[in-house]
Amino acid sequence: MRIATVFCILFLSLGCRRPPPAPARPSPTTSVLELSLASFNIRYENPTERDWRSWPNRLDRVVRSIRAMSPDLFGIQESLHGQSADLRASLPDYEFHGIGRDDGHRAGEYSAILFRRDRFEKTEGGTFWLSDHPEVPGSMTWGNEFPRVVTWVRLTDLHSGRAFHVFNTHWDHRNQYSRERAAPLIADRIDSRPDPTEPVILLGDFNATEGNPAVDYLTGRPVTLAGETMPRWRTGLVDTFQHLHPEVKNRRTLHFWDGHSTGWAKVDHILVSRGVRISSAGIRIEKSRTEQPSDHFPVWAKVRWP
Repeated sequence: MRIATVFCILFLSLGCRRPPPAPARPSPTTSVLELSLASFNIRYENPTERDWRSWPNRLDRVVRSIRAMSPDLFGIQESLHGQSADLRASLPDYEFHGIGRDDGHRAGEYSAILFRRDRFEKTEGGTFWLSDHPEVPGSMTWGNEFPRVVTWVRLTDLHSGRAFHVFNTHWDHRNQYSRERAAPLIADRIDSRPDPTEPVILLGDFNATEGNPAVDYLTGRPVTLAGETMPRWRTGLVDTFQHLHPEVKNRRTLHFWDGHSTGWAKVDHILVSRGVRISSAGIRIEKSRTEQPSDHFPVWAKVRWP
């Protein structure tokens, strides 16, 4: 009895309490997976850009653009470590997943994925490099000028209880061979997910438009890549914008700070797995040149898998 009394006194004197119970996980309310998506090349922080294009002057515009689109999840490209820290602080309701492409830590640009903290649970995630050595940080073997990566996560949607995969990438801006090698590697990684019935989302700046063989391969078209005739990728993703707006001629997303959408240079894409219903998709363009948050227009889409 005395021993028990001593332990009780010691327990109280240390101020120990039972930890509060973990918050209850919400029960799924629907089996439909309905998502609002976006992809946004935010333009790296370039010290030579000291006017309205400088990062300190653009941060608020980038955040406003993201808030206006209100995505459940989105991918960013070209974000340096400081920019990534700024976005994490400015968007506290989103979880941030990504690493620097140069060393697998903080060096170089991030191709990060952000998703709503209260909506999703991350169960897996990682990064691989677009090279012959995809697990080696900073590896480059396909002639690209900088390391290129794919960031990925597997999320569980707390609204529906359904799991799905998100991939975000930024392809090389000059080397077509690198892009043509990147597409099959990404396709293989998508096909290697344990449950092939789980939906897939591929976001990114591909530095390639519709009609480029590397992009066409990902949408399930027969193509020749890197001099080799490729079998049709049977998984074949759906281009959300092209699906709804095949006749739109002016679909430019890389505008080089001029703020005009005239032309075909849509290099930013949102691709999703089949069986999807795409309710809307578009390109967000601000009113004037100096209001643009980046030299790319962000793209967005709203999709659902029954």
